Amino acid sequence: MSVATIMLLFVAGFLSGVINAIAGGGTFLTFGAMTFAGLPPIAANATSSITQFPGYITSTLAYRSELRSAWKGAVVLAIVSAVGALGGALFLVSLSNPAFRSMVPWLLIAATLVFAAGPKLRPKTTGESHPATPLGIAIQTVTSFYGGFFGAGMGIMMLASLGLASGGDYHRLNALKNFLSIVIAAVAIAVFTSAGAVSWLHAAIMVPAVALGGYTGVAVARRVPQALLRWTVVAFGLGLAVYYFMTG
Repeated sequence: MSVATIMLLFVAGFLSGVINAIAGGGTFLTFGAMTFAGLPPIAANATSSITQFPGYITSTLAYRSELRSAWKGAVVLAIVSAVGALGGALFLVSLSNPAFRSMVPWLLIAATLVFAAGPKLRPKTTGESHPATPLGIAIQTVTSFYGGFFGAGMGIMMLASLGLASGGDYHRLNALKNFLSIVIAAVAIAVFTSAGAVSWLHAAIMVPAVALGGYTGVAVARRVPQALLRWTVVAFGLGLAVYYFMTG
């Protein structure tokens, strides 16, 4: 691996951590950087799941007090999330790289649109939680399938599905989202690892960069408007989709 490639992966990982800490959407950068570095799309997608995993853990630990009061609902949602993620990850590894690559630009466009509409998709919360509803559980299962399969924009989709599934204030929903992201990513990583779809060399370069970027992102959040970062991610996502269309 060349020095230029290592620098590309590290910088993309760092920026991904910064963006995730402020507005979300860092998966676009990690996935894009690994495909530019020459990884096949399935391996890039699988490895990207690993690079984001430490961030899910630290975010969940920050919300541990909210999770203590929501653990009963979290267990039910964790089970359906694991089932959905398992289905999505198995579907991904069953595809050939050309088949998945033909889907990537459409997935990127859909994920970018969801990300752009993120503020409008956030549920209007009243602070009142309730037992998981069948509709909310069904939507969470579908969201988890998508998370195991591709994952970009999953967090925003989960905030919407969890608003239906359990209700509660924003911090409660965000705590559940972070916890369930661990479940979804862990199941997907287990499948990807068993299938030999992970590039551990690329992951080893990007994981510390993502962690460093996540720490730095807290300071950046005080200086850079979230809207600016959000639309930067949207522009990158659309540009990446155009790249896949043109090179397909």
